Amino acid sequence: MHPLATPPVSLIGVPTDIGAGARGASMGPEALRVAGIGGVLAAQGLQVVDRGNLNGPANPWQPPIDGYRHIDEVMAWNHTLHAAVFDELQQGRLPIVLGGDHCLGLGSISAVARHCRTVGRKLRVLWLDAHADFNTAALTPSGNIHGMPVALLCGLGPAALTGIGGHVPAITPDVVRQIGIRSVDPGEKRLVHEHGLEVFDMRYIDEMGMRHTMEQALAGVDANTHLHVSFDVDFLDPEIAPGVGTTVPGGPTYREAQLCMEMIADTGRLASLDVMELNPALDVRNRTAELAVDLIESLFGKSTLMRKSAPRA
Repeated sequence: MHPLATPPVSLIGVPTDIGAGARGASMGPEALRVAGIGGVLAAQGLQVVDRGNLNGPANPWQPPIDGYRHIDEVMAWNHTLHAAVFDELQQGRLPIVLGGDHCLGLGSISAVARHCRTVGRKLRVLWLDAHADFNTAALTPSGNIHGMPVALLCGLGPAALTGIGGHVPAITPDVVRQIGIRSVDPGEKRLVHEHGLEVFDMRYIDEMGMRHTMEQALAGVDANTHLHVSFDVDFLDPEIAPGVGTTVPGGPTYREAQLCMEMIADTGRLASLDVMELNPALDVRNRTAELAVDLIESLFGKSTLMRKSAPRA
């Protein structure tokens, strides 16, 4: 499979921590800009336009109501993001969502799914995360909606959140491949199994290696596939990426993460990207943002390999 020409890229900042349990992810978009994301992508030969930041309600920092924190504000931010991402895709551009917390996957991926229905393409979502984010109000003790977006996208939750893209469910579990998972609540685990979500957790990666993991996760991706990557920075081991609100030890190493990104790049099918949960308030000299930008550079084709192509099994 040969990489295709990458369409022009649009950066969309979404400065909110409305769905999170710690403040600070609202500063993520600017930290990624400070780390040079626009220039790095332009140096790869991409046409890059920074659309600036979307606007939405402030974080009221209130306790949950009926199992959900800030549901109205989450809905507002995700409707705005949905419209922005869908508009970029309709223009033939590749949106990169600079989060913000991972509740924003709801607006982003519902827009991608809507676009795929419109143009008749298959969707594959790679969810790179320490967490399955498949909680519901009945299962979560916190009510933080950044722990629920995959479940909401699959139709589990109130209509105000599941219907953002105008189609319920926005996606079915079979389009999702979760990679790097290592923190799942007991009730959430049962729900993941019930719905048949395909999860490549850290034990799988430890046993099988990142190369085999990515071959499995990318199996079936073809010329008619829209590949969406939702990259939660806590996917990475906190030893190398401390700037996140929900650190979980035992994540992928730098080299494993690079290989993951390079194998995605090798498909030539990447068509949209989320970069979520970067929290500069918890970072050390912006090093997590710089690492994220380094990995995104690999996602768009920078290879550490000296040879022209990796050998195929």
